[in-house]
Amino acid sequence: MLTKKYSKSEAKCKVTFTLPLEAIEGAKQVNLIGDFNEWNPALAIPMTKQKSQFKITLELPTGRDYQFRYIGDNGVWENDWAADSYVPSPVADVDNSVVTLEEVALVSKTGKSKTAANSVSDDKLKSAGTAKTLSLKTKIAAKDDLKKIEGIGPKIAEILNTAGITTFEKLAAADVVEVKAILEKAGNRYKMHNPASWGMQATIAAKGDWSQLKKLQDELNGGKLK
Repeated sequence: MLTKKYSKSEAKCKVTFTLPLEAIEGAKQVNLIGDFNEWNPALAIPMTKQKSQFKITLELPTGRDYQFRYIGDNGVWENDWAADSYVPSPVADVDNSVVTLEEVALVSKTGKSKTAANSVSDDKLKSAGTAKTLSLKTKIAAKDDLKKIEGIGPKIAEILNTAGITTFEKLAAADVVEVKAILEKAGNRYKMHNPASWGMQATIAAKGDWSQLKKLQDELNGGKLK
């Protein structure tokens, strides 16, 4: 989960990164690694372990995207389940999480907007209606990690995304017959997959109830109802 707090005087934003304990079960320590530390393991940022999550806050320049991932001391890599978006990693067959920091209009002590490399024009602010409407927290199109659904691997997630099913909510709303048709259209190797439980899992995932999702998945066999 990402929480953003934009500065009113500088082109910076404090981003709080949080990862539920159940998202990386078994890890005693989790580090944050990404564009902001050049993906250098030696510069990985330790997160603070709390009762139900790992947490860290960074102050980052605005007006750009940052790719990142979490890594536990058990060697497990994990994405943020509520990232602004996801992009394919250039070094592995996985996706990286993305946090998008909007450009902001800085206000001087006189109350007038001042020019800054990371500021937006007055016209852009006006087109948003009000600063409140803009809110500085606008996210780009949402995209959930469908691989969290048991039975869905990287390739099937890509197939579903291409078909317009990019979030847990959309998967939960999709008819099983519709999903089967998408898999069949993708080729014979995907016809064998049974999406009967995917909607049920996606409904729980959309609520962010990861413990309940894990409980359900423990009752499944490769994503299929036993």
